[in-house]
Amino acid sequence: MKTTAVFFGSTTGNTETIAKQIAVKLNADIYNVADNPIDKIADYQNLILGTSTWGVGDLQDDWDNFLPKLAKTDLTGKTIALFGLGDGASYSDSFVDGIGTIYQSILYNGCKITGFVDTDGYGYEASKAEMNGKFIGLPLDEDNESILTNERVDKWVEQLKAEFN
Repeated sequence: MKTTAVFFGSTTGNTETIAKQIAVKLNADIYNVADNPIDKIADYQNLILGTSTWGVGDLQDDWDNFLPKLAKTDLTGKTIALFGLGDGASYSDSFVDGIGTIYQSILYNGCKITGFVDTDGYGYEASKAEMNGKFIGLPLDEDNESILTNERVDKWVEQLKAEFN
């Protein structure tokens, strides 16, 4: 497998926990975007970007400084997967919108985006992270569906192993 790194932003620690879980399963390096590791992007072929969604569709705060720099970065030849945490019950009309925000920021930077997940089995009403019946990455709901998290992560990691090669 090509070199892989997980970049995440986390407020409560939930996204960090999932990022570490994914990194271990993929033998990937891991970076907190709060540390502004933009210079590390060039070192990796495969990038996994993780965030939580706050309030009504807001991106996690640590991405505020990092995302504008990432949006200006040439990502040609890189394969990128996204994962996000959200609350499909209390914020059902903006479920995992944070990964939709990241997706829109990097879509035209030369990268291939992979790791799409079927929307079947998720409880929510609307999401900026949904396109044509699929999520543009792995959505997780630790507030209402945490019992499904490990299974969803394992299945997604296996999918990425095939898509990253």
